[in-house]
Amino acid sequence: MISKVRGTQDFLDLTLKNFVLQKAKQILSCYNFTQIETPILEPTNLFVHSLGEQTDVVSKEMYIFDSDKKESICLRPEATASTVRAYIENQVIEKPWKVFSFGPMFRKERPQKGRWRQFDQLNIEVIDSDSLFQDAHFIKMIDVFICQSLKIENYVLKLNFLGCLDDRKKHKIALNSFLEDIKNNICATCLQRKETNILRIFDCKNENCKKLYKDAPKLTDYLCKQCDDQWKELQETLSVLSVSFVHTPELVRGLDYYNKTVFEFSSPELGAQDAFCGGGRYSLGKELGGKSDIPSIGSAIGFGRLLILVANNLNKLSIPQQPALHVIIPISKKQADLALIISDELQSNNLCNDVLLDFSSMKSLMRKANKMGAKYVLIIGDDEQKNGTVSIKNMQTSEVGSVKQSYLIDYLRK
Repeated sequence: MISKVRGTQDFLDLTLKNFVLQKAKQILSCYNFTQIETPILEPTNLFVHSLGEQTDVVSKEMYIFDSDKKESICLRPEATASTVRAYIENQVIEKPWKVFSFGPMFRKERPQKGRWRQFDQLNIEVIDSDSLFQDAHFIKMIDVFICQSLKIENYVLKLNFLGCLDDRKKHKIALNSFLEDIKNNICATCLQRKETNILRIFDCKNENCKKLYKDAPKLTDYLCKQCDDQWKELQETLSVLSVSFVHTPELVRGLDYYNKTVFEFSSPELGAQDAFCGGGRYSLGKELGGKSDIPSIGSAIGFGRLLILVANNLNKLSIPQQPALHVIIPISKKQADLALIISDELQSNNLCNDVLLDFSSMKSLMRKANKMGAKYVLIIGDDEQKNGTVSIKNMQTSEVGSVKQSYLIDYLRK
């Protein structure tokens, strides 16, 4: 037997996934977002320039291969860089450009619960807007989706503010001094990040390191007056909008393009991989060939983790039921043509149906129809074919009746 690739999933029932996606589309439409689609294949440099060479995604998680022209291309690991590329390349003039996309992302990492090598992501972006009020509005929208649309309660919104480039420079000096004092107690990965990309130490999963970093200098203590005012304004606006949050100083997000607002929605129900939505403010443009940086805010919702939370919460949701199934059973091959004609008529009238063309024993066919979840079984034998009727069994009440084929649709609708 050939098994699926480790870190991938088979979805044999998309009912829940489609339900959640439809809920997302409904609320994004209410907030005036438009759906777009970008390629799964992208130039490798798109992510090297946007995410940063020292990020885990670029340094060890990307699936990279060469095309026939020796151009390095990859399977996209995230969608923000692709969205900004599309904005620049297609010379979009709409400002702000409010868009979302949905599809698979690919990362070469160790699979575990809530972490896959291929995973679906809902990506939401507001391109070319520098208003911090937009940040609050954006976060409120996601909070409404999680809390009101999906009825999820056991989650927390973590919030931090990364300030401007000068703020981060001052903070890095203080952080480096702090790390010098404890460098003999931190892991090898953090020692490397200390020299190459110091803020990434806060992404460390080592419990000892995480404990030590609780006493690390907070970036929000090094904000300039303008950034400090924006940080206070963001918190006040979220409070006005009744959005509960926890200031999390160690939250920096794992990608280089973030600045100012960063946030993360997480839930203890997910275990160690507890974040199911993350995002923040960023400026991309020059790195991707644009004339200037483009201030934006965006987020990505990991659908795999989100579905775990929704599955724990099904009793609070009204998930649409599958339409009643009508199973048509021709007794023999002589009734097959008639059964297919009736099936086509039911389909034309939006009645869900299937035809069993096994021609085995009636007992076996009825058992199969029951396993399929049939509400009605339509039986066509020699007598029914001769008399122009259909025998109908209600699988819930076991009631059996006979109906003229010309009245079949009206009968089933009633």
